[in-house]
Amino acid sequence: MNQPPDAEASAPRLLTRPDGEVADLVTTTEALAECAQALSDGSGPVGVDAERAHGFRYSSRAYLIQLRRHGAPTFLIDPIPFRDGEAEADLTGLLPGLAEEWILHAASQDLPCLTEVGLVPTALFDTELAGRLLGYPRVSLGTLTEELLGIQLLKEHSAADWSTRPLPPDWLAYAALDVELLDELRAVLAEQLEAAGKAEWARQEFAYLVEHAQDPARERTDPWRRTSGVHQLRSPRALNVVRELWTARDEIARRLDKAPGKILADRAISEAALELRSADRKALRSLSGFQRRQARRYESNWLAAIETALAAPDTELPRMHLRGDGPPQPRSWARRHPEAAARLDRCKAHVQQLSDDLRVPTENLLTPDTLRRLAWQPPDPVDEDSVATFLADHDARPWQRDLLAAPLARLL
Repeated sequence: MNQPPDAEASAPRLLTRPDGEVADLVTTTEALAECAQALSDGSGPVGVDAERAHGFRYSSRAYLIQLRRHGAPTFLIDPIPFRDGEAEADLTGLLPGLAEEWILHAASQDLPCLTEVGLVPTALFDTELAGRLLGYPRVSLGTLTEELLGIQLLKEHSAADWSTRPLPPDWLAYAALDVELLDELRAVLAEQLEAAGKAEWARQEFAYLVEHAQDPARERTDPWRRTSGVHQLRSPRALNVVRELWTARDEIARRLDKAPGKILADRAISEAALELRSADRKALRSLSGFQRRQARRYESNWLAAIETALAAPDTELPRMHLRGDGPPQPRSWARRHPEAAARLDRCKAHVQQLSDDLRVPTENLLTPDTLRRLAWQPPDPVDEDSVATFLADHDARPWQRDLLAAPLARLL
């Protein structure tokens, strides 16, 4: 276990408000220009964070952006006043002051909403990912700052609806804390990465995040299949009810910019698919999930969706199981494809042992999907070079290929 110096010597200091200066909330073009200038006059890396309204809004846009750089106040920027109609805010004027390395925690979560407003990094350091590579079992920002810096952050608004306006002062203080210690945390983690011989691994991981920061979100095939309770359904017709209700809900949620679950719960959709055999208003109202006020408001939409689903010809019904572009689920391999199952077992055992030895989570060594694909259909011929090429084609970084290509080639 990595431990900070004298980790047990004293209780952590509780930080309830930022120690550094925090500027007034940036909501005007004049204030934004002042922010940009102050950041440009600062020095060193920039701590960056964003708050979304997950669970409250349909979109994943940023509702608050926090920036902290040495020599400048902490800035809290409200992107919403800078939107132009339906277009997202354009905050590219901040980029000169953000030209240095960004420090983020869980960068992959925040980069999509930051790039949406024109903020794209040229270099970054991800404190969460650094913690993973160092083998810390818990890598939340609060845990790492407590363990490594001896400071406990007040984390009482993590589940807040950040689309709320005006934003309460205590929420803004909480948000400022998220970037208050990133620079100090980065310094400690960077030192530990060097000492552990993992600094180059981290550099490659961070460079990969920068390279793919502007990649469009990958659209899921049939996202409605992820509806809770869908596994209970046993007929294509029932699945079609889920599909039509999910689609109707999604259209409403997108139009209102509300989280779909706030419109109609997943369990209500699955319940309707299980229980209803007709688009009957009385029957629909008997289901508990459709008795909520918000669900009742769109009752006609649900009835129309159910009617469409039940009237569809058999040829238009969805398959019970989606055919993916990868191998089948490994649980079926032992019976139907024993050689592939044996390859997968050998390779998984090696990756797990390497994970234990290096104190790096298995998923950070190699994604489970890549390992399954490799075991299912190895390259021909199987040797270190062909396996390395296979791994590269599936986005494995050089450090991962160096560790895994040769041993996996021997095990396939």
